[in-house]
Amino acid sequence: MNDERRYMVLLEPHVSEKVSNLGDANNQYAFKVVRDATKAEIKEAVESIFEVSVLRVTTLNQKGKVKRGFRQGSQKTRKKDWKKAYVRLAEGQDIDFVAER
Repeated sequence: MNDERRYMVLLEPHVSEKVSNLGDANNQYAFKVVRDATKAEIKEAVESIFEVSVLRVTTLNQKGKVKRGFRQGSQKTRKKDWKKAYVRLAEGQDIDFVAER
């Protein structure tokens, strides 16, 4: 995989209460990734960008939420579908999302 693709696979870290609990208990992190990314690409991207050892990658396609309009209650909109990846790291390793410069 080329360098440009590595940086395009990971869109952003996904932070929620569930992910925080997984991080504390199982050393897992979650990322929003592009819809066509494979597990091998996600693993390679995380290992090269954050310089950690990835044990396992689990992916899922998240359906977009249906929202009801405020002014027109009958009008419904739908958020975009997106792909989420849970990444499990080796013992003793972690990812620091805050850049130290």
